[in-house]
Amino acid sequence: MNLPRRRFLYLAAGAAALPAISGIARAQAYPTRPITIIVPFPAGGPLDTLSRVIGERMKAALGQPLIVENVTGAAGTIGVSRVARATPNGYTIIMGNFSTHVVNGATYTLQYDLLKDFEPVGLLASNPYLIISKNAIPAKDLKELIAWLNANPDKMSMGTGGAGAAHVAGVFFQKETGTRFQFVPYRGTPLALQDLMGGQIDLMFDQSSNALTHVRAGKIRAYAVAAKKRLASTPDIPTVDEAGVPGLYMSNWSALWAPRGTPKDIIAKLNAAAVNASPIRLCVRNSPISVRRFYRAISRRRRRSARCTGPRSKSGGRSSRRPASRQNKRPS
Repeated sequence: MNLPRRRFLYLAAGAAALPAISGIARAQAYPTRPITIIVPFPAGGPLDTLSRVIGERMKAALGQPLIVENVTGAAGTIGVSRVARATPNGYTIIMGNFSTHVVNGATYTLQYDLLKDFEPVGLLASNPYLIISKNAIPAKDLKELIAWLNANPDKMSMGTGGAGAAHVAGVFFQKETGTRFQFVPYRGTPLALQDLMGGQIDLMFDQSSNALTHVRAGKIRAYAVAAKKRLASTPDIPTVDEAGVPGLYMSNWSALWAPRGTPKDIIAKLNAAAVNASPIRLCVRNSPISVRRFYRAISRRRRRSARCTGPRSKSGGRSSRRPASRQNKRPS
């Protein structure tokens, strides 16, 4: 059957427009069912808490519930790997942080590419660390703590939630103060914090949002906040500059990512909901493109630092790069 030329052109133009119309319809319809936020750490930790707060707030903008699922193990790499392999349709996203999306790339041999296999959605929080200890330690301020650690080299233990940001902070602390202590990796920060309060380990670097409740309750002692300014919520805790270790700044930022290939219109919709849901306003532009630039820049800087300071053995030597699945577990 021969079609008139003009009619043929109309039909061809209509067929060419179908993908664009489909994309618009998809963006307008999304989401039509619940969205899963993978949290690669145990329930009760700072990233889990943030995810549940953000998820509840995003629900109002998206019109669908966001369900938090904790997929733990291997310093967070198991949960991140699951999202890297997920269908890129906006229904499976991950709440990650400095540890999962920077340090792990310098520490472990991963089955995914942190820069290429994820689409950034938005930055949500930046949380400075506190230097904390069990109450039984006799030091009353940071200078006394450093002197006490130097008088007892290799006898004290510092708990971490794996070879992540807190571990890097601990190594920086050792380098700046000349102290030596053992690192004890746990399957998550809540388990380490529980043992700190129980007196089974001596020290921790922990996010302020996670530790402050226990500091205020008198269960643990805080020596300094690893930031330039004191916390507005607890102004009596000095900064590291004031306490005697200037420049030891360390924070753990958190962000949402989607699998690579997630349509841009869906990323934009998630970004708008996430930015509005964030409990704080960060001093960076929070579009997906700006987040990608920020992430690439900080990844290059921090991975170099992490390789130079990365996990050490109890003998003090730097451990070799190893698969995440072989990470040490919580001590018995």
